[in-house]
Amino acid sequence: MFETNVGAGLPVIGTLNDLLRSGDRVNKIEAVLSGTLNFVFNNYNGEKSFSEIVKQAQDEGYTEPDPRLDLSGTDVMRKIMILAREAGEKMEMSDIKNNSFMPPSCMQGSVQDFYIAMAKEENHFKKIFEVASKEGKKLKFVASYENGKAAVGLQHIGPQSDFYHLYGKDNVVLFYTDRYPDQPLVVKGAGAGAEVTASGVFADIIRTSRG
Repeated sequence: MFETNVGAGLPVIGTLNDLLRSGDRVNKIEAVLSGTLNFVFNNYNGEKSFSEIVKQAQDEGYTEPDPRLDLSGTDVMRKIMILAREAGEKMEMSDIKNNSFMPPSCMQGSVQDFYIAMAKEENHFKKIFEVASKEGKKLKFVASYENGKAAVGLQHIGPQSDFYHLYGKDNVVLFYTDRYPDQPLVVKGAGAGAEVTASGVFADIIRTSRG
């Protein structure tokens, strides 16, 4: 069982498997799959530095031990790959397009070096925020899968999007299928944190023991 690999305690993989087992077919998946990145971009407005917000996310237990796995989009790539594979697609990490927003200088050296480099790149992060803010939009790191192709990247999200009102560390996954062609089946809720992840692992243990 590996439900918590995507969405912590959310029933994302279980829902996908139920759709497929009952004869449905997945045509498209759109999702915000990183509780870390959602927390960061929900809290960053240029007043505190970007590195401070990332450190806050780490201190509250939302990031991987090396936050670069979250910030680089690697963790989100893994998650959309898992969903694509569960949907029947043959896919590797190298098949996924990653439109990273992180400067290369931040991705080298130790975790301490990472924080130092982020502080030096504050103008880069502030500009990203200001461009979206002037458009009246929010920043969300979005994963998508459609027609055998997957991509992840930072997007400017307007109020009409399902992703706009996504707060805190929440995740949301939209399944567009033969049964849900226009209005997707939506799974939404907290997608990071020790308690919700532990609850998902515990639920998998119970399912395994009953199997």
